[in-house]
Amino acid sequence: MPEIAEVRTVKKALKDKLIGRKITDIIYRYDGIIKSDKNEFKKILICKTITDIDNFGKWLFIKLGDYTILSHLRMEGKYYIKPTDEVYEKHEHIIFKLDNNYDLRYKDTRKFGVMILVKTKDIYKTSEISKLGIEPDSKELTKEYIYDKIHTSNKTIKELLLDQTIINGFGNIYVDEVLFASSILPTRKGSSISLEECNKIKEEGSRIIKKATSCGGTTIRSYTSSLGVEGTYQKYLKVHTKSKEKCPKCGHIIEKIHVGGRGTYYCSKCQK
Repeated sequence: MPEIAEVRTVKKALKDKLIGRKITDIIYRYDGIIKSDKNEFKKILICKTITDIDNFGKWLFIKLGDYTILSHLRMEGKYYIKPTDEVYEKHEHIIFKLDNNYDLRYKDTRKFGVMILVKTKDIYKTSEISKLGIEPDSKELTKEYIYDKIHTSNKTIKELLLDQTIINGFGNIYVDEVLFASSILPTRKGSSISLEECNKIKEEGSRIIKKATSCGGTTIRSYTSSLGVEGTYQKYLKVHTKSKEKCPKCGHIIEKIHVGGRGTYYCSKCQK
């Protein structure tokens, strides 16, 4: 699943191409992606101009003046810009016709992605956005905030860092990397994490996400970013996907287990 660094890469790729473009028509080839009223979605957006593209954590905001499309890519959602006369691919589900003879096409093999139409002034009041926590590289994220959220919990620190209501934007890849950089075992309970360790999570999380964002995210397995952009942060991964390889710190063999149902990579010697 694309995480905050990948979503920021999508934002940048689309922002460079779409600002100022007007939507002239919308074609549904599979309308289950649209979680708002389908007729209203089309009626309101046709003839609207794209004014900005932003994100908050893993959510994209496609802004069109008074209205905004909240878009979550889920597992494999991608946006592409293609000539309007180019043949549709099988999993291109939502087609936004633009005023320059190009389409903005949303492709999603698994059909898990969602689009929700909201009033721009109400973005942060919606149930989807209002419940989210602080982004991992935000100046608002403090060690005290993290400690307050986790210090009474019996859940593992891996599960807690994946909880978007606590820190907004982390996913499986970067949580593994942050815990390795912080020398924290992913199976430890939140209640066992000290304030100083919360500071390590804050510092390493911010560093890793900033670096990953500058690299265009991480491209592994089936995930590439919109417009075919491929990230390069996979070159910097220390443990994620490195099962049975040597730990870059101590040479011990990296192990893979499942924590909260998620594949988890770690070094049992470095992470205590």
